[in-house]
Amino acid sequence: MRAMVVEALGMAPRLEPQAEGPTPAAGEVLVAVRACGLNFADLLMIEGKYQERQTPPFTPGMEIAGEVLALGAGVTGFAVGDRVIGFPGHGGLAERAVVPAARCVALPEAMDFVTGAAFQVAYGTSHLALTDAGRLRAGETLLVLGAAGG
Repeated sequence: MRAMVVEALGMAPRLEPQAEGPTPAAGEVLVAVRACGLNFADLLMIEGKYQERQTPPFTPGMEIAGEVLALGAGVTGFAVGDRVIGFPGHGGLAERAVVPAARCVALPEAMDFVTGAAFQVAYGTSHLALTDAGRLRAGETLLVLGAAGG
């Protein structure tokens, strides 16, 4: 399996063409990754500055979309071949990734893999900013002057 691997904090990931593929433990789903979002948090993780520190070697990539390859013991609600969006936290920049079943949802038929992979962090961040930090409520109007990030 191919995977992007961080071998030392602060160093760019390198492509590892023969990485060992993961297997799902109880409660996990093995996903064939078709797309992986790349976020600022992934860059912080590579630098060793993210709140959830990984010990090298590790594979970044916290949000993915793909197809279910296998199910760990006790997983219900998914079947091999299902299209899913997953939030593994890390490990998504690989051909296969394991995701806790509780962090997987069905990818809507109308949504492609690329959109699905970029959906979770962008949606979660904007939803939290609007409803929690901004306290926006139903019926209120909001003008967004810029949304480029940074």
